[in-house]
Amino acid sequence: MATKTREHVLVRIEPPAARITLNRPEKRNALSLALMDELIGVLDEVGANQEVRAIVIEGAGPAFSAGHDLGEMVGRDAAFYERLFDVCTVMMETIHRVPQPVIAKVHGIATAAGCQLVAACDLAVAADGTRFATPGVKIGLFCSTPMVPVSRAVGRKRALELLLTGEPIDAETACEWGLVNRVVPADGLEDEVAGLIAKVARSSPLTVRIGKQAFYEQIELDEHGAYELTRDVMAANAQIGDAQEGMGAFLEKRPPTWSGR
Repeated sequence: MATKTREHVLVRIEPPAARITLNRPEKRNALSLALMDELIGVLDEVGANQEVRAIVIEGAGPAFSAGHDLGEMVGRDAAFYERLFDVCTVMMETIHRVPQPVIAKVHGIATAAGCQLVAACDLAVAADGTRFATPGVKIGLFCSTPMVPVSRAVGRKRALELLLTGEPIDAETACEWGLVNRVVPADGLEDEVAGLIAKVARSSPLTVRIGKQAFYEQIELDEHGAYELTRDVMAANAQIGDAQEGMGAFLEKRPPTWSGR
């Protein structure tokens, strides 16, 4: 196991996974500009590691993340705000760009940009008792960037309820709405995440990369455009070595051996 400590983020490489911990527990892991810059760099780094088959994002201390760091947002100029939300956008888009599935391991609270981070991750598992909210409307700062992935995860009416009221929902509601994949007791959170990692890691990493990229490319297209895209992707996918190996292994009733080609 390799562990790297940065100022605001901890990184542990535990093949087949990389564990990224938001490490500002005294601030409920608020997403400061410095933390988000670090997280982008870490995602790029572990995304390029061929031993890493899944990436887990979690929070140190009592919370996953309380969102942007309001303490650094008061009395700043336009250039600061533009940079802050630009970096936030890059961070969220990087989660979709890295080839491995990114799993949010959520406990405590995930609010505002913290809720956005959960919604942006490919998969999410929450501990029972976790609360989710986009409360910016209550302080005069509407959660406009969080609504991008949140609305895509839960749909219009549910997203607008979160955004317009600012009221939190519990983990069970978040699961019912599609914000997280599943809810488990707090003492079972790690086992559930480890199970997801194992399920992801048993597939060809090249196939997973192809599929994840195609998912985000097709999801906003109309039906015809999505079929045109995925038809070409699947035809190309069928020709790669891992697809031929996987189909052959299935027919021969044996475990596949992935080459990553």
